[in-house]
Amino acid sequence: MNQITLILIACLLLSNCKGEESNILKEKTKTPFVWEAANLYFLLTDRFNNGDTSNDINFERTAETGKLRGFEGGDIKGITQKIKEGYFTNLGINAIWMTPIVEQIHGSTDEGTGASYGFHGYWTKDWTAIEPNFGTKEDLHQLIAAAHEKGIRILLDAVINHTGPVTDKDPVWPSDWVRTGPPCTYDTYENTTACTLVKNLPDIKTESNDAVDLPPQLVEKWKAEGRYEQELAELDAFFTRTGHPRAPRFYIMKWLTDYISEFGIDGYRVDTVKHTEAFVWQEFKKECDFAFAEFKKNNPDKVLDNNTFYLVGEVYNYGISTGKYFDFGDKKVNYFDDAFRSLINFQFKWNAAQQDYETLFSTYSNYLHTDLKGFGTLNYLTSHDDGDPFDKNRSKPFEAGTKLLLAPGTSQVYYGDESARSLIIEGTQGDATLRSFMNWNDIKENPETKAILTHYQKLGQFRANHPAVGAGTHQMISKNPYVFSRNFSKNNFKDLIVIGLDLPKGENVLDVSNVFKNGDTLHDAYSNQEIKVQNGKVKIHSNFSIVLLEKSTE
Repeated sequence: MNQITLILIACLLLSNCKGEESNILKEKTKTPFVWEAANLYFLLTDRFNNGDTSNDINFERTAETGKLRGFEGGDIKGITQKIKEGYFTNLGINAIWMTPIVEQIHGSTDEGTGASYGFHGYWTKDWTAIEPNFGTKEDLHQLIAAAHEKGIRILLDAVINHTGPVTDKDPVWPSDWVRTGPPCTYDTYENTTACTLVKNLPDIKTESNDAVDLPPQLVEKWKAEGRYEQELAELDAFFTRTGHPRAPRFYIMKWLTDYISEFGIDGYRVDTVKHTEAFVWQEFKKECDFAFAEFKKNNPDKVLDNNTFYLVGEVYNYGISTGKYFDFGDKKVNYFDDAFRSLINFQFKWNAAQQDYETLFSTYSNYLHTDLKGFGTLNYLTSHDDGDPFDKNRSKPFEAGTKLLLAPGTSQVYYGDESARSLIIEGTQGDATLRSFMNWNDIKENPETKAILTHYQKLGQFRANHPAVGAGTHQMISKNPYVFSRNFSKNNFKDLIVIGLDLPKGENVLDVSNVFKNGDTLHDAYSNQEIKVQNGKVKIHSNFSIVLLEKSTE
């Protein structure tokens, strides 16, 4: 007999053990957090919520900018505030991905429509420091503590491929650290990796194993801040422990994994993956895993579960239909090979636009349980740099929410998807139109926005409560009305759900005989009502066209 069985038998013999028996059973059936089924919220740190107006301007960043190309005031405290208010919990969000929070270049670039600052976080000046416009280390500690208290995981954004642009305040890094050409042509593997993405974005020489000295601008900066000796000592310890050469990529890996060992972040979304040699990500995974294990060992009271560190990669234009491989034309690379647990799926928006629910759901379930078994995909419909999203005009917000949140895989809700934040902002250039400040006033005042938000909340909470939605096996029950089931099991946890979509409003009779038993009491999480299973069916009267059926916990 196993230990739980022996304890249960003992408890049944002792009347004063009822509490312990209840706790054991509760722990045994506790819903596990599963990355492959997560509901992940992606936000621009600068554009979500301003929790501290005192940090809105730093480094004399006061030049007139192009529209939406300067800092707007969003910060770490603002995100923490919304975590504590329960905004994410009400949305069913159980992971948050924040754009990079490391210190950005101090100067600006000129793109013809005014200055542009590094508000988005991808123009790094110093990987070891937090951008003061976003907050402090203490702010980050508080954010992670608040998130973990509510069962929400935190992903930061890792950039190893490039530094920030060169400006009058930000000199180019030494030539043994970066290349400034040639520009990428993307027609071969080499012409995608050993090159610069865009003009004036110095490319880290990630392929090099040659030892390099620290960039003089960092040495000068750290000495002025009084932390040069400390940073040097930490680097010495890192290179001694790992045996890695003091090559550029390993410095950056050390600096990025410090956010794991010091703050206990749960994962990284990794930027520009295909522009860096594939072996780099295997090395990065090893260092991330080590840092996460160190954090758990040193902070046992802060360990959420036994999940490993989560790495999801941005391999631009990767699609789930290619399985584990990305084709460069002259070479195919498997980024799942001892590196990423999941990749962002650039194909989902096209599938969602062209396919009906059943084709979309069954196809994705098949991919995830065959070619990608043991791994995951991160589906999105809108994002910060995709100028051709699923529904740019926000004319189909309910359909967007339904397809995204009920599709197999991990869902990526881009901030404002749930409130139909406009993606068309007059007077902007390029990606700036996708990056307006979160439309909190619409949520407060607009009934249509509130209805969209409620839709996302109902579907999101159902997804968060049921790993079967994202990670389960999909099975159609009937085509008309459209009803399907999802089935997921992990260790002692089993999860069975039934969902109906595009149902006629009013009374519906749904066959659930292959999932639930006669006499079972079910709960429809969309209309919030209880129904009994009789003769293998449920009769439900609802004013909604969606039914989300789960076993009642009453």
